[in-house]
Amino acid sequence: MESPQVTEFAREFSAINGSIGGAIVGKSNAIGLVLTALFAGGHVLLEDVPGTGKTSLAKALAASLDGTHGRVQFTPDLLPSDLIGANVYDQKKGDFDFRPGPIFCSILLADEINRASPKTQSALLEVMEERHVTIDGVAHPVPSPFMVIATQNPVEQLGTYPLPEAQLDRFLVRTAIGYPDRAASLAIVAESARTDRTLGIKPVVTTKRVVELQQIAAAAHVSRLVLDYILTICENTRTDARCALGVSMRGALSLARCAKVYAMAQGRGYVTPDDVKALAHAVLSHRIIVTPDAQIDGVEPAQVIAEIVAAIPPPTGTEAQFRGQ
Repeated sequence: MESPQVTEFAREFSAINGSIGGAIVGKSNAIGLVLTALFAGGHVLLEDVPGTGKTSLAKALAASLDGTHGRVQFTPDLLPSDLIGANVYDQKKGDFDFRPGPIFCSILLADEINRASPKTQSALLEVMEERHVTIDGVAHPVPSPFMVIATQNPVEQLGTYPLPEAQLDRFLVRTAIGYPDRAASLAIVAESARTDRTLGIKPVVTTKRVVELQQIAAAAHVSRLVLDYILTICENTRTDARCALGVSMRGALSLARCAKVYAMAQGRGYVTPDDVKALAHAVLSHRIIVTPDAQIDGVEPAQVIAEIVAAIPPPTGTEAQFRGQ
C-alpha cells in the first residue's frame, strides 16, 4: 500500500467518525465498528435497549456520506413486499411498474428485525449478499454503497422470531451502542432542546468516495502469519466442546476483511495480530452456537470467543514480515 493512500484513508475515517460523534456523543468505539463494517462492505447488527441512539446513528451515518437513509419498523404483519417493493399494474400504460420499497437507500435501519416473521426476515438475505432484489425474475440493484443496520432488543423477547443462523452469519459485525458515560450524558441533557441531533450534520464524503475507500481498504496486506492466526481461531471454535456450531468460512473471511479496514484506520497498510484480537468478539461471537449443556452452565458465545483468542499465542514476526516484504 502506498503511504499517501493509507494516510488519507485514516484521515477520512476519523473525519466521518467525528461527524457522527456530533449526534452519538461519547461512542467513538461503537461508531468505529460500524464504519469498519461499512468500509469492509458489510452489515451491522445492533443489540441494544431502546433509547441508546440506534436510529440517530443510522441517520448520522447517511448524512455524513451524503447518502439516503431508510427506516423500517419490523412488526409481525410486515410483508416482504413492504420491504423490497412490488410490481404494480398501471392501467394507463397497460403494464406493470416496479415500485421500490424502503430498502432502496444507502443506509437502511431495520428496527427490531426479530419482530418480523421469518418470511419477511428472509427477504433481506438476497439483498444483503447480492446487493439486489429479484422480483418476478428481474433483478433490481440497490445503491452503492448499501448497508443494513439491524437492531434487536435484548430485554423484551415476547412475540419475537430469533434470527436464523444463516442470516446472523450475513451480518459482518454485531455490537451495541450502550448508555453514555456521565460526562456525555450531561452534555446530551444540557442540550435537551435539540430534538434531532443529526440535523446539523454535513456530508464529509460522497457515496462515490466511500466506494473508492472500500477498494483502498481491500488492498491492505494480510501476511500468511496473520491468515494462519485467523484460521486457527475459527477452527478452534469448531472443535470446542462448548460449541454446537462453530465459525464458518464466511466468518473467517469477514474477520480478515474487517482487520484490513481496522489496520488502515490506524494508519497502517498491513494487518497485525492485535487487529485480529481487537475485532474477534464483534465479528465472531454471533456466528457460534453453544451447546444446551453450556447454556445451562451460563456460557455465552462472547465468553467462548474471548477464551479461545486468549489461549492461542499470537504469531510473532518482524514488521517487515507483516508488511509482506
